[in-house]
Amino acid sequence: MSARSKARKHALDILFESDIRNSSAADILTSRLVVEEGPDARPVRDYTQTLIAGVGEHRRKIDELISTYAKGWDMDRLPAVDRTILRIAIFEILWADEIPDAVAIDEALTLAKDLSTEESSGYIHGVLGRISSIKGDLAL
Repeated sequence: MSARSKARKHALDILFESDIRNSSAADILTSRLVVEEGPDARPVRDYTQTLIAGVGEHRRKIDELISTYAKGWDMDRLPAVDRTILRIAIFEILWADEIPDAVAIDEALTLAKDLSTEESSGYIHGVLGRISSIKGDLAL
């Protein structure tokens, strides 16, 4: 697993916890920043921090896009893990210029296959594919 894949998974864990607890992802991240060293230390990767900050900064627009393009699904009805995967991938597609859209989508599908239902990856692929195809027309 690549360093960025690990960073995405860690960001997913923190953003998921934030969503479930209805608390600030930034506060959870701050509590996880470890300055100690040793075998139990789990430093937070820079890209994890970038994803959490980016999703937090653009969450209103990201959630608006999910609501618009997730045909037949209300944000509250989406499984929390799927909602979190979509948020990370949409941030990468729209605001992380160094990440190709295909990579963001592929990483999201891998997370969905590993952590969610069998149907989730197809649904997530559809939403992300649509957003990727129209991103030039979106007002950000």
